[in-house]
Amino acid sequence: MADELDLLRAADPAPADGPHFGDGPLDHTAERHLNRLLHSPRPGRRTWSRPRLVWGLTAAAVVVAVALTVLLGGSGGAPAVAAPRPLTVRAHSAAVPLAQVARLADVAASDGSPALRQGTHVQSWSLGMSDDRPPLTLPEERVVRWRADGSHTEVVVATDPSHPGRPVLTDEGLVEDGRVLSRRTFPPMWGDGPPLSTPPHDPAKLRAYLLDLIHGDTLTTSELLDATQELLDNWTLGARESAALAELLADAKGLRPAGQVTDRLGRTGQAYVYDEGGAGGRRMLILDPATGVVLGLETTFARDDPEYGVHAGDVMDYSAWMR
Repeated sequence: MADELDLLRAADPAPADGPHFGDGPLDHTAERHLNRLLHSPRPGRRTWSRPRLVWGLTAAAVVVAVALTVLLGGSGGAPAVAAPRPLTVRAHSAAVPLAQVARLADVAASDGSPALRQGTHVQSWSLGMSDDRPPLTLPEERVVRWRADGSHTEVVVATDPSHPGRPVLTDEGLVEDGRVLSRRTFPPMWGDGPPLSTPPHDPAKLRAYLLDLIHGDTLTTSELLDATQELLDNWTLGARESAALAELLADAKGLRPAGQVTDRLGRTGQAYVYDEGGAGGRRMLILDPATGVVLGLETTFARDDPEYGVHAGDVMDYSAWMR
């Protein structure tokens, strides 16, 4: 218990000196950080390089009971929900170097259009795992829009574009495609630090911004990908910010070009792969090669883990960002 309390005290998602009122409601980023903390494996248990969603036993029992009835109940029917397959690189496709993408992105950003916009539109697939339940994938779409007065709305919808019209698995059980899971409005909030402050379009300043965003002292390739995901979960980058980010990615070590892929929204992009090493996973970043815009980020397991019922190549999580 002492270890858990120490973790909670050290990871206050709404510090008094934070960019919003400490006694007010948490914003969506703080709530996500708190959720990751509360549902991360406890000390002494195996951990992964990326945060995992570990359900409470009561919720998991309900979800798994319903899901397994649908998934395994009959051999003739197609499953209503399924884990996405990992993205595959198109055979014999040309691999575009990141340095070339950065140069093209810089040219594309010359007129400054499109412009940076606060808020995000993202489709995600997240693998839910428990010590004694089969792993299941939870797909959802999240749209965050900010108003001029500093307030914003967040809408979360249960949907899986790869299986349109079919039931979708949520932590409430199976629901119809397109079900609104939550619709919230947050009061005005401002801040002089990430993610509320405006991300710069100068590469050196953007690097410092990302370090501040993840509260880090270094920006390894793994940390850069983490910071990129956090940034895109809060902002829709403009052409100049995408060009600056592409320059940072071009300098990242171990992020190698793999070739052309079609993402889970049907968009064509270039894939760049990074192997975490050790117990970490394999991460695939998908970019628009002409503009440097990040289309998606996928993490797959690098090895089997019978304890959690996962296999090498299984998708741990995937995010696809849209304008």
